[in-house]
Amino acid sequence: MTAFETIRARAARRKGGEAVLASLLPAVPDRSALATVTDDRVLAEMTKRIFCAGFVWGVIEKKWPGFEEAFLGFVPQALSFQPDEFWHDLARDGRIVKNPQKIKSVRENAGFVGAIAKEHGSFGAFLAGWPADDQIGLLDLLGKRGARLGGKTGQYFLRFIGWDGFVTSQDMVAALRDAGLDIAADPTSKADLKKVQAAVNAYAAETGLPRTHISRILAFSVGENYAVERLEALMGE
Repeated sequence: MTAFETIRARAARRKGGEAVLASLLPAVPDRSALATVTDDRVLAEMTKRIFCAGFVWGVIEKKWPGFEEAFLGFVPQALSFQPDEFWHDLARDGRIVKNPQKIKSVRENAGFVGAIAKEHGSFGAFLAGWPADDQIGLLDLLGKRGARLGGKTGQYFLRFIGWDGFVTSQDMVAALRDAGLDIAADPTSKADLKKVQAAVNAYAAETGLPRTHISRILAFSVGENYAVERLEALMGE
């Protein structure tokens, strides 16, 4: 595998220097802060990532106040007690994107978040206690116990909630392949994902960087070289 120092230098050259590259990296994930995230905000972020999947993110962001109202502030206990009619009516509610299957996922994930919170005190505490070197195991749990949280949706949920992980974007994967990792262009098999995890873990040990930064720097080192303003818009930050 190519040394990460080489990859970072290439990313910095493409973005206009180390200072510009550093400005494009998110805050270092804080486990103590993650542990304090309330269950309603966890469910809200899950829902936002699910509705953003395959859709224009900007549209979801613009309608988000309506989502908060329609889904009762995403309080899991409140949603769990709602009758079938409540969920049926949401499929015709103009405040949200009227996708019945995704609406159904909110009901299911309210139960999921509540169950994990009962087991661990809160969903945030559960996430904060999960080791950063085992994102694959966490994604497997999200996919099996949650609704519509498989694949990149689960990865983006973890990133936006503040957990220290990677996202297998097209450019991030291309950079790993260029560095010598033998994986598919779209690594969805468990074998390939384990290879990605191992490579990111190795780079974290090599550099001391959080995995979120490693993932971003890898993505910035190849592919279309977007301007800083465009990147900020794409990343939603």
